[in-house]
Amino acid sequence: MEGKMKVCVLTGKQKLEWVERDIPQPGKGELQIKLEYVGVCGSDLHFYQEGQLANWTLDGPLALGHEPGGVVSAVGEGVEGFKVGDKVSIEPAVPCGECEDCRKGNYNLCKNIRMLAIPGERDGVNAEYCVHDASMCYKLPDNMDTLEGALIEPLAVGMHATELSNAKVGETAIVLGSGCIGLCTIMSLKARGVSEIYVADVMDKRLEKALEVGATRVFNSKRESIEEFAKTLPGGGADQVYECAGNRITTLQTCRLIKRAGKVTLVGVSPEPVLELDIATLNAMEGTIYSVYRYRNLWPKAIAAVSSGLIPVRSIVSHEFDFKDCIEAIEYSLNHKDEVIKAAVKFQ
Repeated sequence: MEGKMKVCVLTGKQKLEWVERDIPQPGKGELQIKLEYVGVCGSDLHFYQEGQLANWTLDGPLALGHEPGGVVSAVGEGVEGFKVGDKVSIEPAVPCGECEDCRKGNYNLCKNIRMLAIPGERDGVNAEYCVHDASMCYKLPDNMDTLEGALIEPLAVGMHATELSNAKVGETAIVLGSGCIGLCTIMSLKARGVSEIYVADVMDKRLEKALEVGATRVFNSKRESIEEFAKTLPGGGADQVYECAGNRITTLQTCRLIKRAGKVTLVGVSPEPVLELDIATLNAMEGTIYSVYRYRNLWPKAIAAVSSGLIPVRSIVSHEFDFKDCIEAIEYSLNHKDEVIKAAVKFQ
């Protein structure tokens, strides 16, 4: 496809605007993809609201959006295994493939990785078309649509968190935060055979969804204390605790919720870089802390889990917006957190 396309660009704090750009053409080893769905992620909202996320700061115009599902519209030179019309899910970060981390298989830690919607790396995909390395594009089976394809990205975060911490059958887990990443973590835990999953959040709508996708019991932290409850569990805490809210209060709680030799996994990304932990309690419990940086080597597994019906990922989408309402999708998600669980932008 050639010609012009519309792109939704963040030009400053809380400033989104429409621009027209040339439709990008696929180079060697690349696919051109016509976007059909792009998820709205919490990190998009942080960039929009604060102009920064963790250690990244907005340094010029940036298209947001890094959870893409679409259809191949052109195939670059040397690409095998794809044809025009294939439905695909895109893994958004492209590693160099040559450094020590890449060669060890930890390609998410590649220093030269280029991630969609990250300042200084690559523009996001809130646009009608994109090009992407074919090596990071995955075909979807017939029984999956491109909305599910777009949700593989957040699902991979939850799957990576539960793989790193080696959650297994018979363990107990506490998940703090029941937004998109919390829900993906709950679904991943359930898929791994963790049967007791306790979830805390401050928004009832998100907690209802947590119950729907597999939580054993939920706690609205405005009314009930998950810390008090954790003490009543055998061993005085959970085997696994997942921080999925990315905030000060929940991060401080984590070490107080594990049993002895329990594990804490920090999954959420905080807009502020420095948060506190209760180190004395962690030491007394001889707990382990895992930190999560995106995902690796998981797209085929995640697609198989959704395709087989093991993980009902589409059930977390609460709102869909047309592409022409892309700006509203981001503003609405930010201002209605009590009702938006996961928004997706749909391209006609």
